[in-house]
Amino acid sequence: MEIKFSRHAKRRMQLYKILQEDVINTIKAFMANNRSASGKKEVVNKELSLKIVFSVERDKIIVITAYPLKKGRIR
Repeated sequence: MEIKFSRHAKRRMQLYKILQEDVINTIKAFMANNRSASGKKEVVNKELSLKIVFSVERDKIIVITAYPLKKGRIR
């Protein structure tokens, strides 16, 4: 599956110094466990304190945004 990043996501990742590899690895791990075919998803990576919002459409994943969680707010 192809993973694309929105302009907003790229800017947020640059602002918060989030690596593209971390986002891709988090999404791949989530998709391996949850086989949902489409829709908007939110993923929290507790190890990196990172939240990723993405959309699954047919054969591609579009990352909408990614940002760090506030301290003490891991859900």
